[in-house]
Amino acid sequence: MSKLLPWREVPSAGWLEEKGNAEEYETGDWRTIKPIWLKEHCIQCLRCFVYCPDSAITAENGRVTGVDYKHCKGCGICAHECPSKPKALEMVAESADEL
Repeated sequence: MSKLLPWREVPSAGWLEEKGNAEEYETGDWRTIKPIWLKEHCIQCLRCFVYCPDSAITAENGRVTGVDYKHCKGCGICAHECPSKPKALEMVAESADEL
């Protein structure tokens, strides 16, 4: 067990020592809901790609290709921003057998 520090000695949180390192950390395992991309409904507007705070929407040659579940935290911004009717991204519960 590590030694507990007095509150004045606890290091500050949130310090980024190098830029562009988010790809190194797989953070998708804490999500409880996830987006399912429905290719047949996608109008390729790329809003989901632009608005995703985790760069979890994958695209190639200017077209959405899917979702990177290793980095998706399940925030739902992609589905919220999707303008197509019906939506091309649907939020569903993460099933226990997939975790």
